[in-house]
Amino acid sequence: MSERKILVTGGAGYIGSILVPALLAKGHAVRVIDKFVHAQPTLLDCCADKRLEIVRGDSRDETLLRTAMGDRDTIIPLAALVGAPLCDADKIGAVSTNLDAVRSILKLKSPGQNVLFPCTNSGYGIGEAGVYCTEESPLRPISLYGTTKVDAERAVLDGGGVSLRLATVFGASPRMRTDLLVNDFVARAVTDRSVLIFEGHFKRNYIHVRDVARAMIHALDHWTEMSGPYNVGLSDANISKLELCAKIKEHVSSFTYIEAAIGEDPDKRNYLVSNEKIERSGFRPMYSLDDGIQELMRAYQVIRLKQYGNY
Repeated sequence: MSERKILVTGGAGYIGSILVPALLAKGHAVRVIDKFVHAQPTLLDCCADKRLEIVRGDSRDETLLRTAMGDRDTIIPLAALVGAPLCDADKIGAVSTNLDAVRSILKLKSPGQNVLFPCTNSGYGIGEAGVYCTEESPLRPISLYGTTKVDAERAVLDGGGVSLRLATVFGASPRMRTDLLVNDFVARAVTDRSVLIFEGHFKRNYIHVRDVARAMIHALDHWTEMSGPYNVGLSDANISKLELCAKIKEHVSSFTYIEAAIGEDPDKRNYLVSNEKIERSGFRPMYSLDDGIQELMRAYQVIRLKQYGNY
């Protein structure tokens, strides 16, 4: 693929700080818009690359967007309030960032500009037992986060863009997040040595953050062949929370997990996901759940946990 000029909003975030250096390594020119609200000094390792341009600002600012989009051929709107708790804590920010800012990009873009949208497979909500959700399955989000992302995806697809419906992401990143389920459970395993599980039979699909970046680059490399939404996850990792804990215990033998006899998980997502469509396009993840657990065990020897949440 020839060199692209790419705008990444939220490019210093959890996914962006993995994606941006990967795009630069592929020879692309990357402009990043980010507010840099977290204390983590992400993208410093990329600043020697003259193809990187950083704009400190808010992706909801249409004047800023218009200027930043001007000479770009591809826009990747990563900027978002991610996760149900964060969106519930700032409902106005969730709608304005996750949905309205994407609508602004679609309004401002020229016909020749492509939009690659990172969505979430949490839009499937509560699935049917034993039935895998495909890209044709109905979307029934059960949180404000899921609703804003699904509505933004619909607008992107109506405008001819491509969407990647990401499984629950895990793995270490320069803009680390410890609130994601795998990251959280591994942190508890190596620090507290225990976790209390609510509704442990609820299932989700998972994907490593570096495979998310690889999937985005795959979509750019095969843009003319791809259309619509694509589920992106590990096909061997449609597992319950209890199964995830058992997997972590294979690596942290002192880890104890107990399922609560009473009480509920406020996150009611429970579904199986098929990733066959993107696999047919030639994409395969490189990083297994075991790889991610081992990576996180090393990462938690480096960082202090409270600094790296999403709140």
